[in-house]
Amino acid sequence: MLSFNYKKLLADFLAEDIGKGDITSKLLDKKRVTVKIVSREKAIVAGAFYAKELFKLKKCNVQILKKDGSRVLPNQSILKITGNAADILTCERTALNLLTRMSGIATQTNYLVKMIPKSVKLYATRKTAPGLRIFDKEAVEIGGGKKHRLRLDEMVMIKDNHIAVSSSLEDLILRAKKRYKKFEVEVESVDDAVMAAQNGATIIMLDNFTPSKIRRAVTVLKEKKLRHKVLLEASGGINENNIARYGKMGIDIISVGSITNSVKGIDMSLEI
Repeated sequence: MLSFNYKKLLADFLAEDIGKGDITSKLLDKKRVTVKIVSREKAIVAGAFYAKELFKLKKCNVQILKKDGSRVLPNQSILKITGNAADILTCERTALNLLTRMSGIATQTNYLVKMIPKSVKLYATRKTAPGLRIFDKEAVEIGGGKKHRLRLDEMVMIKDNHIAVSSSLEDLILRAKKRYKKFEVEVESVDDAVMAAQNGATIIMLDNFTPSKIRRAVTVLKEKKLRHKVLLEASGGINENNIARYGKMGIDIISVGSITNSVKGIDMSLEI
């Protein structure tokens, strides 16, 4: 979880909100208070650790009451914070923004994961907010999903625009095969899925395939004895209304961009 400099990122988030100083909180007398962060709805908690670290930057004492991955009910407390009132209020919005966003991602991810077979993995995409990618992707994992690529340097993924500026999809696949043992190819037809499997692609993304088209792709790959050589990923237009059906089509992965790019934050508040 902590393979990056999270403390610097959190300090930058806080500095962005504070600017030259929290001039409202400076009006307050110095007073030590104890507050709690409370959830107003059912959720999977994600980001409690980072919220704690944000308050610690202002020398507050923090107790995590609901760890990341815990289920929380309405009006249950997640964090208990003790410190100077002005310092707590200076951190309040930044901590809540991160905590509610991450918890929203984890909660939605968990909801979708429960709708598909355990053999099928739910993956996030790179449709994340700049600066928040690491936190967004971690929230997906807390909710039971998988990160997919965190950055472009992690794995080759040949997509439609790569193909558009190249001589052919097959040419790009052959180039990738010479340099990498694992790479993914986005295809828009069953024939291209077969060609990609024949030429050594290890993951094939069936982009905007209908469930029936996916079933046909799986059938053809089995007939040609290629299915066992590749992982099949369904992507595009998949949501809570149709994900259960996609999960039954014989694929290995479902990627859903909305869990990170259309986040509905969990309603939480800080109470003194």
